[in-house]
Amino acid sequence: MTLSPTYLIVMPAMTFDILKEQEMIKLVMCLCRRSGMSRAEFQDYWQNQHGPFFQKNATTMRSKRYIQSHTIDSSLNDGMRESRGMRPEYDGIAEVWFDSEDDLVEAMGSAEMQQLSVALLEDEGNFVDHSKSCAFIVREQEF
Repeated sequence: MTLSPTYLIVMPAMTFDILKEQEMIKLVMCLCRRSGMSRAEFQDYWQNQHGPFFQKNATTMRSKRYIQSHTIDSSLNDGMRESRGMRPEYDGIAEVWFDSEDDLVEAMGSAEMQQLSVALLEDEGNFVDHSKSCAFIVREQEF
């Protein structure tokens, strides 16, 4: 079957990028430092040890982007917490983007990723208190 030109839909390349972004998911990890570790020590290890280790293995994990947000010591944090009756802030937030939930699940099922997961968890134990931290999958909604 041959389609006549009236049936062709022309979409700019940017449209496909936007559609792909809408499918993307993000792993968010709100992290608390290990007991006996200062925030500065936590952030130093995270940035200079764990970050490069993570990036070296990004292809295996199929991650598309990795961001570390390091909490700063600021009276603004205290003010927001006190005015709203909130819990203390996390020491940092990690964000990792993936093409889709299916892609992440497929990556996690690979033998290579299962071995890497053990190493990642072991390294996180050097600076993260998992019992006080949390992780969840999100889809961004931009306004």
